[in-house]
Amino acid sequence: MSRQNYYARRKERKRRQVDDELLVALVRQERRQQPRIGTRKLHSMFKGQLARSGVKVGRDRFFEVLRERELLVPPLVVEYPRTTNSAHSLPVFTNQIKDLVLTHPNQVWVVDLTYLRTEEGFVYLALITDKKSRKIVGYHCADTLEAEGCLQALEIALASLPAGVRPIHHSDKGTQYCCHAYVERLQKAGLGISMTETNHCAENALAERMNGILKSEYGLGREFRTKKSVRLAADQAVHIYNTRRPHTALNFRVPAEVHAFAA
Repeated sequence: MSRQNYYARRKERKRRQVDDELLVALVRQERRQQPRIGTRKLHSMFKGQLARSGVKVGRDRFFEVLRERELLVPPLVVEYPRTTNSAHSLPVFTNQIKDLVLTHPNQVWVVDLTYLRTEEGFVYLALITDKKSRKIVGYHCADTLEAEGCLQALEIALASLPAGVRPIHHSDKGTQYCCHAYVERLQKAGLGISMTETNHCAENALAERMNGILKSEYGLGREFRTKKSVRLAADQAVHIYNTRRPHTALNFRVPAEVHAFAA
């Protein structure tokens, strides 16, 4: 190897090392807010910023750098207790969104209820998510599995709904969503009512996926000391998710950005 080639390669290695340090610093900074955000999403978030800094790094190299620094997110396997009771005599509705092609936000809202563990007992998180934009449009942490918490989340979602817009509300057949008070509120607001039929997990996959994202990526799956602390954590998680988490299904845009087009 010639002297010129030797020094050229050494300079390139040094440049790559400097580039890698910037990449790692950006990833670690973002992981302080989103500890379990995936590598593909991080690559999409930072590729423009890296390019402006003169750093050229493809997706494979991005993965390689994070793997070398042990910054890849390990899979998380968590089992959750059941919060859905569909063995009841309350009114149920058919699945209206099975073959529906979505064209805009506020066309379909999907909802689900999950639990958050604390040393003081469980808190039950009711979520309402826009199926097109993936934005959480309503949520509430309640002390019980009663319908009141779901109604509170619904009121928050309705408050942000533009005038004259009436989404279809899609849920499982849990008693919280089939009870008379909840159904009457949906009807009063003029929302279409849709429910899962044979396989509630598959027919409401996005709503259940939202539970997993908040628990695995934003720390809501751990045990909190107090109910107050888990409520604060839920507020923070929803805000960061809506405003900072890119989705592959949204061409790596964030939910709040996509949802804004419905306004």
